[in-house]
Amino acid sequence: MTPRSLQRVIPSLAVADGAGVKLRRSLGASQGLRHDPFLLLDEFFSDDPNDYLAGFPAHPHRGFETVTYMLDGHMQHQDHLGNTGDLGPGDVQWMTAAGGIIHSEMPQQTNGRLRGFQLWINLPAAEKMQPPAYRDLPARDLPMVGLLGGGEARVIAGVLTQGEQTTAGPIQGHSTAPLYLDLHLPAGSVFEASISAGHNAFVYVYDGDANVGAEQTPLPLRAACLLSDGDQVRVGAGDHGARLLLLAAKPLHEPVVQYGPFVMNTREQIEQAISDYQNGTLAQPG
Repeated sequence: MTPRSLQRVIPSLAVADGAGVKLRRSLGASQGLRHDPFLLLDEFFSDDPNDYLAGFPAHPHRGFETVTYMLDGHMQHQDHLGNTGDLGPGDVQWMTAAGGIIHSEMPQQTNGRLRGFQLWINLPAAEKMQPPAYRDLPARDLPMVGLLGGGEARVIAGVLTQGEQTTAGPIQGHSTAPLYLDLHLPAGSVFEASISAGHNAFVYVYDGDANVGAEQTPLPLRAACLLSDGDQVRVGAGDHGARLLLLAAKPLHEPVVQYGPFVMNTREQIEQAISDYQNGTLAQPG
């Protein structure tokens, strides 16, 4: 087994997006801060409704997938295909924008805490112009499994492998073979699992404190912590326990040209996406 170690830290920055929603952005904070095929990771987290009420009114996407994972609060998704999804605590929305989709994500609360994540995953060139797809994944359909070293994990995508024990999440069969785990580790516990060699991986600690690798390197809070290659990951929780995301996927090794909500392989494809959006053909069904 080759354990992974901390390779690079991308701190999250305070930004505003949508109609003024305040959030923290690590991956995607600038054009070069990606981890193929991961394009962006946002954490939205506030008890102040003024930070989130404006939401994300209707906007387009093309060329990638968006994954919204709610921890607290209530967000509603609507898109031009007629899909509506009501996301509550523990729910996930997996949207493959592909050739084009126009959607909105609006808070369905006027007070209290709204907290969650949005992840963008690139699509290979051969799939960028396929028809869009959408899946609502309620919390009850996401396996929660006890960890051998203590604590538990919610398995959203891929397969969690601990020794001889495997747990599969509902998202399978994608070209990038994503792994998406939400780990809840009690103080002093150690999480160890197999992970595909050659896949890019990172962790994001959103509560508590933790370390990674045989060296037990401390992990900063609310930052994308990129890991070296290897076939095993080890995360230890500190004195306060830890809650963190572990994400991994197969890199595409393709050119990335991004203009706002469009992610393609060439400038010409970006210009076509802008033209299609302006003339109303970006998100035609089928």
